[in-house]
Amino acid sequence: MKKLILLIALVSFVRVAGQDIGVQLYSFRHQFEKDIPGTLDKIKAMGITKLEGGGSYGLTQPEFKNMLEARKMKVISVGADYNQLKTDLQSIIGNAKAYGAKYVVCFWIPHNGAFTLDNAREAVEVFNNAGKILKDNGLNFCYHPHGYEFGAWENGDLFDYLLTKSNPAYVNFEMDVFWIKQPGKDPVALLEKYSGRFPLMHLKDRKPGTPNSQDGHADVESNVVLGQGDVGIAAIMKVAKKHGVKHFFIEDESSRSLEQVPVSLSFLKNLK
Repeated sequence: MKKLILLIALVSFVRVAGQDIGVQLYSFRHQFEKDIPGTLDKIKAMGITKLEGGGSYGLTQPEFKNMLEARKMKVISVGADYNQLKTDLQSIIGNAKAYGAKYVVCFWIPHNGAFTLDNAREAVEVFNNAGKILKDNGLNFCYHPHGYEFGAWENGDLFDYLLTKSNPAYVNFEMDVFWIKQPGKDPVALLEKYSGRFPLMHLKDRKPGTPNSQDGHADVESNVVLGQGDVGIAAIMKVAKKHGVKHFFIEDESSRSLEQVPVSLSFLKNLK
């Protein structure tokens, strides 16, 4: 515990490449189940005030929002269900605006079995349509890939299709560097190939020796402290801002997130 307190003290208000480092609240989903205000206090004690979330953990939205405001925490982006993007955009817009968020992120495209070109075609249509309406309402739309989008397509893969067929005025992407590495891709190469299309980034590292997969699933316990895995976080941070990343969120899905996130922040703080 003393070590954890020391690390928290060292990493308060971490800035990397001129950016505050935020956190995806899913990292602390298990802690929120037991103690919502106490978990927020622990996040604030780490020096983190920028958040990605969108839910309220069983509280009413005003109750949870008041807790965030009391701690001077700001929600940058909120999640949106794919089917809701098709059928109930007003609820998404209302939720984002209630939190004061500027970004709406879809984290999953429903599909049975392998992700196909037909899935990608439909998603592009849904994203372009929803993205325009969100933009008209002062919001920015992003899609967060999970690795299943990298099946073959022409001379590239289906992620190339999603990116090249979507309108960059209305649709951009959140890169989760773990989920680019997991199907065997290079996050730096993708940032360079599609410079400017990734305004949001999840920082997550992977235990060396973890087998690749292309189905969007991996053992959450393979999430390790940033800089201790094989994703190449230091190299990514050197180029991310140059290629248009505006907001960084640590996401640690492991059972050790409360202990690991402060160490990850310390790693980022000490990058040269």
